[in-house]
Amino acid sequence: MRQSIAHVALVVRDYDEAISFFTQKLRFSLVEDLYQPAQDKRWVVVAPPGSLGTSLLLARASNPVQEPFVGNQAGGRVFLFLSTDDFWRDYREMVDRGVRFVRPPSEQPYGLVAVFEDLYGNRWDLIQYGENQS
Repeated sequence: MRQSIAHVALVVRDYDEAISFFTQKLRFSLVEDLYQPAQDKRWVVVAPPGSLGTSLLLARASNPVQEPFVGNQAGGRVFLFLSTDDFWRDYREMVDRGVRFVRPPSEQPYGLVAVFEDLYGNRWDLIQYGENQS
């Protein structure tokens, strides 16, 4: 048996502002943006540059029950982990593009890491794993 996680749904307030943040601030690629008229929603998928793995499905909050989860999908904990092959390159570029880091870079036993927030406040690790880590 072989399985993998294809997408992780990220609840967003607005498709276009989320696409703008991910493609401009984080340099993600817009993989798909398809309107689904039967459900009056869009299927929006973004992925980090060079990614062959899991991508993000940007899912617009469509009712009052979903709206409080925009920016708080993990209750304030780090929710997503953006792995990089060059921490300092990506960290500097993200700072230059206005990405807000809430914890500065630090060396940990598993690699080099800093915590940033997306446009809604979800926390992410930017991480370059050390050798033999993943």
